[in-house]
Amino acid sequence: MTNMIQSAKDQVAALTQTAYERAAAAGALPAGAEVRATIEIPKDTAHGDYASSFAMAGAKALHMAPRAIAQAIVDHLELEGSYFGKVEIAGPGFLNFTLGPKWYRDVLSAIETQGAGYGSGAGGAGKKVMVEFVSANPTGPMHMGNARGGVLGDTLANVLARDGWDVWKEFYVNDAGNQINKFAVSINARYMQRILGEDNFSFPEEGYHGEDIKELAGAIYDAHGESWRDLPEEERLARMAEYGLSVNIPKMEADLKKYGIVYDQWFLESSLHESGFVADTVALLAEKGWTYEKDGALWLNTTELLKKKYMAEGKSQEQADKLDLKDDVLRRANGFYTYFAADIAYHRNKFEVRGFDKVVNIWGADHHGHVARLQAALDGLGLDGSHRLVIVLMQLVNLLQDGKPVRMSKRTGKAIALHDLLDEISVDAARYYFNNRASSSPLDFDLDLAVRQDSENPVYYVQYAHARICSLLARMAESGAAVCLADKVDAGVLTQPEELALIKSLAQYPEELHLAARDYDPSRINRYLTALAGDFHRFYNACRCMVDDPCLQAARLKLADAARAVLANGLNLLGVAAPEKM
Repeated sequence: MTNMIQSAKDQVAALTQTAYERAAAAGALPAGAEVRATIEIPKDTAHGDYASSFAMAGAKALHMAPRAIAQAIVDHLELEGSYFGKVEIAGPGFLNFTLGPKWYRDVLSAIETQGAGYGSGAGGAGKKVMVEFVSANPTGPMHMGNARGGVLGDTLANVLARDGWDVWKEFYVNDAGNQINKFAVSINARYMQRILGEDNFSFPEEGYHGEDIKELAGAIYDAHGESWRDLPEEERLARMAEYGLSVNIPKMEADLKKYGIVYDQWFLESSLHESGFVADTVALLAEKGWTYEKDGALWLNTTELLKKKYMAEGKSQEQADKLDLKDDVLRRANGFYTYFAADIAYHRNKFEVRGFDKVVNIWGADHHGHVARLQAALDGLGLDGSHRLVIVLMQLVNLLQDGKPVRMSKRTGKAIALHDLLDEISVDAARYYFNNRASSSPLDFDLDLAVRQDSENPVYYVQYAHARICSLLARMAESGAAVCLADKVDAGVLTQPEELALIKSLAQYPEELHLAARDYDPSRINRYLTALAGDFHRFYNACRCMVDDPCLQAARLKLADAARAVLANGLNLLGVAAPEKM
């Protein structure tokens, strides 16, 4: 797909190189020099739209003053048919190129012809990538932290797909291990309290205290009465865990679907244990010499794996030796495999069994210490985890109401559940807000601001820009003015700063999308849309579309429609509606 900003840069390079060759052929410059120039976009358009450093970069090779080189280049430049209207020499020898009507019209044409695909790239080159996100323990309702991870992962998956990756979205269900045992023990305690009374059966201090646990226990009692009380404890706990998961997992799916998130697969941790894949993975690490036994347990030599990883990244042996590294248990003395062992097996499954070229995980920032350890373990298996596994760490959400923090604690059952949040605010507002800052920054979520209908609310500001254009186009259509095709537009009549700024902003979208994919930062799309909405509002206030000049009216109407298309494109990428009326 066309990236008009990159096309302009490429053309600057080609025009400059051709002019150099002409100047050399004419004897104005020495021939045969290889000049590596940079091409930048000046912040001040008074310095042109693109600036080439060719003259300064070539001064040494050409044995000439930069301004003299620049003058020779300008004297031999041919701009006819190019994207540029003029070139000026500035400062020590910068070549400042100013865009002409052809580039502006081609931007409008690209938006028109590429439609919903505008902005798409080929950065992924069709390679397979898995985005695994949320993956919350199925022991309680989805909460605010899951809400941020959900929209971050889902939007990143959309961005990667638009940048040419073959994307797979996955939820890893932790339906095995200690937290499931604690879940079962918690349900059991509430069940026994229902039978014996709360004072006659103690609730475990480290259990899950939420009301949802009482509801699960109550449902078991309503269905089975006291009959489960007489079951052997191990069987009773297994049944309670199975029942709790059968209720909670569908609820999680429903909450996420309401939030606009649908996964390609919900992958069960238990399947890795039942198939023997965890044991097989640990045996493979042992076979490769990365494990040892101590105190009856099997350990991973994480220390040596990390040293090897860090030295491959450029650290010295001395630096690696100074790191405070620790080994990890893979199999406990009681024969049970640890969560870390299962995690290694799960990621081996992603790469080795299912053939993903890259895996992206969205994790809470509290897991930062686990990142390098997992990558190193995969390196030890020969899977190049240091390069193929990307972990996006996500900072916490601070929920605000009436200007004050809303306290929440998952353990005490006072967490803000996702379904409760979506009863208070729209899905659009939630998705936009949770993606409004880079994952590396804490996020203040202001509930009061999220429901306001004014320009202070960023999602309203962007959606209003789209609706405003739709209303404008409808009014113009009533007066007989339809949007024409780009090749019928004379872009030369668009000369106002607000008009040119809006077209440049529209041209920036493919680059922003590519950078969002490259940096695993979908919040770039939010910032872009907010800026684009601002550029449109300024254009709308400065440049009337209903004017007497039919040529100018057609051009402005086409520009407004292009802005509508790109706003809708970006909002769709975020999973946010693009309303026609507000």
